[in-house]
Amino acid sequence: MADVVVIDSGGANIASLLFAMQRLGARAEVSVDPARIRAASHVLLPGVGAAHDTMERLNGNGLAAIIPTLTQPLLGICLGMQLLFSSSAEAAGGSTETPGLGIVPGRVERLRASPDQPVPHMGWNQCERLHQDPLFDGITPAAYFYFVHSYAAPVSGATLATCDYGGRFTAAVRYNNFRGVQFHPERSAGAGARLLANFIALTE
Repeated sequence: MADVVVIDSGGANIASLLFAMQRLGARAEVSVDPARIRAASHVLLPGVGAAHDTMERLNGNGLAAIIPTLTQPLLGICLGMQLLFSSSAEAAGGSTETPGLGIVPGRVERLRASPDQPVPHMGWNQCERLHQDPLFDGITPAAYFYFVHSYAAPVSGATLATCDYGGRFTAAVRYNNFRGVQFHPERSAGAGARLLANFIALTE
């Protein structure tokens, strides 16, 4: 059985993730203890809110230095995925950017709003897969996932899947043992449940 730790990033989606893990029969707990996180078989990094606030929280409890050194499968979700990147244009206090965890090269930018595509991007959307990955095993390419975000990561060599909302952005990313999804799998019905099941089945 997978031993899953959900990093306490302060995100409002933590309870939903725990319920999702419970439905999959996985043992999961919330922690900020570096030793507990290192001992987990799988790690989830959720995030809802502002990049600056969440990075401040991770820096404050020493996890910003720990997370990039983890060797087990880790999945960043929504803001948690964005924080895997080098930096984000979402900043506070007069700064021009917020430094991220520096695992995946790239800078997260604000989505471009238009009259028919307001920001935040909120609702169900499809993804275009660029590379095969066990994370999407058994999930049809036509599947819809639930998005809620105002910032997005650029498309790069690490991108597994893209989504189109006023331009293409990274919907799923992989860099070594680190993966991330911009959408919320815990709110994405059957496709999201399958993705989470695929994640906790990873062994690399």
